[in-house]
Amino acid sequence: MCGIAGWVSYDTDLTQQQEIADAMTETMACRGPDDRGTWVRRSVALGHRRLAIIDLPGGRQPMSVKTPNGEVAMVYSGEAYNFSELREELTKLGHRWETDSDTEVVLHGYLQWGAEVVDHLNGMYAFAIWDERDQKLVMIRDRMGIKPFYYYPTRDGVLFGSEPKAILANPLARKVVDSDGLRELMGFTKRPGWSLWKGMYEVDPATVVTVTREGINTRTYWKLDAKQHTDDQETTVERVRELMTDIVHRQLVADVPRCVLLSGGLDSSAVTGLAAARLAEQGEQLRTFSVDFFGQEENFQPDEMRDTPDSPYIRDVAKLVGSAHQDVMLNPADLSDPEVRRKVLRARDIPSGLGDMDTSLYLLFKAIRGESTVALSGESADEVFGGYRWFHDEAAVKADTFPWLAFRNSLMDERGSLLEPGLAKKLDLDSYIADQYRTAVSEVDLLDGESERESRMRVICHLHLTRFVRQLLDRKDRMSMAVGLEVRVPFCDHRLVEYVYNTPWSLKTYDGREKSLLRHATKHVLPASVRNRVKSPYPSTQDPGYAIALQQQIKEALAQKDNPVFQMVGREWLQKSAETDPAAISQAQRVGMDRALDLHHWFDMYSPELELD
Repeated sequence: MCGIAGWVSYDTDLTQQQEIADAMTETMACRGPDDRGTWVRRSVALGHRRLAIIDLPGGRQPMSVKTPNGEVAMVYSGEAYNFSELREELTKLGHRWETDSDTEVVLHGYLQWGAEVVDHLNGMYAFAIWDERDQKLVMIRDRMGIKPFYYYPTRDGVLFGSEPKAILANPLARKVVDSDGLRELMGFTKRPGWSLWKGMYEVDPATVVTVTREGINTRTYWKLDAKQHTDDQETTVERVRELMTDIVHRQLVADVPRCVLLSGGLDSSAVTGLAAARLAEQGEQLRTFSVDFFGQEENFQPDEMRDTPDSPYIRDVAKLVGSAHQDVMLNPADLSDPEVRRKVLRARDIPSGLGDMDTSLYLLFKAIRGESTVALSGESADEVFGGYRWFHDEAAVKADTFPWLAFRNSLMDERGSLLEPGLAKKLDLDSYIADQYRTAVSEVDLLDGESERESRMRVICHLHLTRFVRQLLDRKDRMSMAVGLEVRVPFCDHRLVEYVYNTPWSLKTYDGREKSLLRHATKHVLPASVRNRVKSPYPSTQDPGYAIALQQQIKEALAQKDNPVFQMVGREWLQKSAETDPAAISQAQRVGMDRALDLHHWFDMYSPELELD
């Protein structure tokens, strides 16, 4: 796992711009603490920071191969889980090897098949290849968008990087945020290609972006197609079990310590059970990690999203599978520390407003990194199998908008309430969201003969797999790579996604519960308590000390009369929240204060120029 950066310029001699190329590369140091490298020619500069996972001495980058018609060089971030099979196939085709790394396999795959190498890959990846033979840059991102990838067209080429910060380190990139960028930041629809920064774009998942002197072209190489599902219930469950077992086994391959993120929910517990069984066969004990808050279990109160604390279920799983488990315990001071918030913002490049859910994730990953380099996660199972509460809420399902926005909860209630009134009117979030929803629905391929209910649920699933999940994958990647931890997501294997996507909703819920297929496919590795547990999202602290700390920091921001945050946030709204009795602080107010504080620090750290139409 790594961080990449680069610059293509057809009219500038980049051998004279080594200092800038190095600066772009160094912004990715957190993603790759083990090694660095640059590869510079007249029209191209490639930079790489490495987190060594496979073939520790042999996988250095940038990696290049000389051909009779010119050199081909690559910078690569990710893992190809089927690289051993590909290596064998390419060996039979005449390829010879200098390392044991998956990077070399992907590069030789490009030499053999060109950009169609993507059709042969199973994994998570974002990579760029400079092909001197045609003087072109080829940028490729994995099917689900697990690894981040951005680019910024210039007058005579392009800048690119794993994260926006790599691009913003180049003087050609302006730190401008316009109304369109803010609409998506506040709208929570995950518009394809969106970047907060004007002129910068995200390489869409499952996309090849080719840059030549003539311009930039994009091609989608994979999408969710509607296909008839012919397997019966028993066969479907068995197929999900086979896929999950194979996927977890593949994703445990590494030359460094591995672990699993265990929350006590169905998703992470299933991965934990399968991983523990596999490692036991190899004579190893699985390590598991969880995040928790001091006093949370003893003082837990059910809320709008969480019925039970995680800890009892975590203990049940760890006891059943025999894992070496560790709880990372946090208190309000840890969660509200402004310096931790700034590190989270630096990692994400955007003011997400998720508050303690982001800071706790960052601190969890930081603790894990002291013990492991690779972690498996249950992320994305809810999108694949239909686990979120709004999948099962008729009002949200039938609403003429994104279901996660229709489902009433504090995170969505806050969405526009804290905005400065004039800005709120300019952004017109309701119209923006409606436009995005219509666009997203129009992209869904439906099957002839499907019932109205099945068609609607296909749409709902498609929205989650092409929109909602990308926000969570980006969050998980940024928080983990900020501390040099590689997180793998078995539920994003495209074989599983394709199969379950085309499974009828009636099968996905055949036992009257959410995620029926996953529940029954992995029941052999789960304790009864987890098999019967209702969906519970990522934990959030209930300690009132956190809200009190937020109020104090809001008061400090309010004391700064010329604080640029008030270009976006309503001063009256903040003043009211700061003066509310801490015991009466609503969840929506807390979410709003978190977002305001994120914006406050973001303005200070990035000094963005706002262009508001």
